[in-house]
Amino acid sequence: MGLATAPANLDPRYATDATSTRINRLLYRQLVDFDNSSRPVPALAEWQRVTPIHYRFTLQIIDRAFHNGDRLTSADVKATYDYILDQDNASPHRSVLSMIERIEVDGEDQIDFYLNRADALFPAYLAIGILPANLIAKVHPFQSQPVGSGPFRFLDWPEEGRLVLQRVKDGQQFEFLKVHEATVRILKLLRGEIDMAQNDLSPELLVYLAEKEGIKVEQTGGSNFFYIGFNLQDQDTGQLAVRQAIAYAIDRAAIIKHVMQGGAQPAQAMFPSSHWAGEQDLTPYSRDLNKARALLSGSGYDEANPLKLVYKTSSDPFRVRLATVIQSQLADAGIEVDLRSYDWGTVYGDIKAGRFQLYSLAWVGIKTPDIFRYVFHSDSIPPVGANRGRFKNAEVDQLIEQAEASVDAIEQARLYRQLQALLLQELPYVPLWYENQVFVSRDDIQGYHLASDGNYDGLLEVSKIW
Repeated sequence: MGLATAPANLDPRYATDATSTRINRLLYRQLVDFDNSSRPVPALAEWQRVTPIHYRFTLQIIDRAFHNGDRLTSADVKATYDYILDQDNASPHRSVLSMIERIEVDGEDQIDFYLNRADALFPAYLAIGILPANLIAKVHPFQSQPVGSGPFRFLDWPEEGRLVLQRVKDGQQFEFLKVHEATVRILKLLRGEIDMAQNDLSPELLVYLAEKEGIKVEQTGGSNFFYIGFNLQDQDTGQLAVRQAIAYAIDRAAIIKHVMQGGAQPAQAMFPSSHWAGEQDLTPYSRDLNKARALLSGSGYDEANPLKLVYKTSSDPFRVRLATVIQSQLADAGIEVDLRSYDWGTVYGDIKAGRFQLYSLAWVGIKTPDIFRYVFHSDSIPPVGANRGRFKNAEVDQLIEQAEASVDAIEQARLYRQLQALLLQELPYVPLWYENQVFVSRDDIQGYHLASDGNYDGLLEVSKIW
């Protein structure tokens, strides 16, 4: 399988990048997974809410073997989460689990989580892969030598761009090869040097591949959320009228149709309508240059004093092209944009540090509404959270806190939808689209199923016809 980027960390206690997260789903099993509407469902364990601040998880009887032969028990679950909760270990997942007061075990199968506050979404936060307690105690290097209990086991990682795993049920080996350039990845596919690839391919390459004999191209609707983010402390982008003008100047429909070849769906919020707390009946910012110019004029900008902005994006060729189109559309409204592209590490570092006016990025694989606290609550300014635009709004904070405190799922969904409507008004982000998930393969590959969040679960059943 050809990958645009290699996994950075195969320890689920620390992994945050998309490729590592997807690979770790294959290597480790977690207590909880998600259904098609992103509601939590049992994976390793069933659960019951004993009280609003006490959840009891019971491990299933079968499929509990680590790849080193040890049996997965309640002690391993406790050790995994105790490690994450220890602030000295600096796990990036600690803040999401901050409501856990303590963890107790009873025998090999039962784990009790006691919380310091009620949270009806709590089971959904327990989707981190479980590690063996004895290896945690020995400070085993899971990041490079993973030991899990998932459907794939680790075999070798001989170099940064080549990872070898084995599917447990039949012994089939899989190599994950980093081929950063999309064109090179496709040439390798055509020559048979790789069998398949997923995502990170331009629409032109997909059209090209669809016409090639012996190659299959599949697409499905995606849930990964693409957006433009703003620095709310900046004298220009800190103005709501400026953000609204930008939203009205962008023609998302034209970009999706002509640049993306229909490979996305327009977004009005972080969660699509298929999510249990997803957007419903939100009015989009359709392109309206007259409104955009009027908003800019009301803020003191005109031809003699145009709005000038610096727009940062990654150096990926397709992302640069999308940003260039957006730059041109903003120019139609009288906004002068200085587009600057950087390697991923540089642009991501600038965004985390708040060194930007506007940027484009995506949230990948988000399932639970705790993302709203992490991204938009005023207490989540980096390094505590990912409120990178320094957005502060008392009404947003209140809605987040009310939704978190609610024990009624219907009321929670209502509050989160109200929150998303407010965010669309305040525009800390301009929602762009949910990009399709894409899978390309040689025609002797069969049985791969694309997931809306782009995970690699399709590898559990994929096979090659010999």
